Amino acid sequence: MTISKKEILSQLLLLFVLFNIGLVIKAQSSFDITAAQLGRVHVEKSTQAIDAIPGDFKFVSPGKLTIAVAPSDPPTAFYATDAKTPIGVDPDFASALAESLGLELSLIPITWIDWSLGLSSGKYDAVLANVGVTEDRKKKFDFSTYRLGLHGFYVKKESEITEVTEPKDLSGLRIIVGAGTNQERILLRWNETLLAENDPPLQLQYYDDGAVSLLAIQSERADVIVQPNAQLVYIAERDGNIRGVGTLSAGWPDRSDVAVVTRKDRGLAEPITIALNSLIENGHYQKILDKWYLGDEALEVSETNPQGLPLQ
Repeated sequence: MTISKKEILSQLLLLFVLFNIGLVIKAQSSFDITAAQLGRVHVEKSTQAIDAIPGDFKFVSPGKLTIAVAPSDPPTAFYATDAKTPIGVDPDFASALAESLGLELSLIPITWIDWSLGLSSGKYDAVLANVGVTEDRKKKFDFSTYRLGLHGFYVKKESEITEVTEPKDLSGLRIIVGAGTNQERILLRWNETLLAENDPPLQLQYYDDGAVSLLAIQSERADVIVQPNAQLVYIAERDGNIRGVGTLSAGWPDRSDVAVVTRKDRGLAEPITIALNSLIENGHYQKILDKWYLGDEALEVSETNPQGLPLQ
């Protein structure tokens, strides 16, 4: 029996559709991406945190904690299947903080670049948008830390690479990294170390498209991809064909903390820090991170305005 080219193309198209449906089903089985978020962690009020709120503090909306999130990258913050409800680890922490402070949550989706102007102008009480603590930002805002800022090293599932902890582990390998990113800055410094020790340098590769980057890993045109850890965690769980082999502080060689941001000296940072430490102590904090497969980014304690990354 002869099969026409048209029939072959139709079968290939069907296989492609079924494959992508499979990815969606797998993503839904690993992550709850529905608007209802029935598995969201709910918490009790923290009397200590509530008592720490200054008596004259004025919330944007009385009785509500108005928090801005930036739905762009799962699982940090992104839109649910209804294409309008922000979900992810940041919205879950926003919900837990509102409940801890005995307030109703008002969640405002924003673009990341707008967070500082919107907060300064009083559009919201706080920002939960993957904002790292820096010494420069501390001059203008207060911070309550809630996650480690990590980059991830990921490889093809069948790769022989088992661990990346230092420059030598990547010597001579082909590394996918975004141009102009913090990851590239770090890897260029790693290259300086390798060259100083007469080791083969990293071979950095740049792609404009995330799908093409992942295809390069699968087709073995590249060995390792480096991106913010949370993004790669989601992709690994969704697709099942890459795996993590290490993490790296986003501020390498310094520690990098991600924090809830509030207006400078308005008195809300300390209550939020107290609430976060209460969540850490009662286990709800770890449950939220584990729900989104981000347990590696857990802090032992939340701090108000810790040492931030230095000026670059």
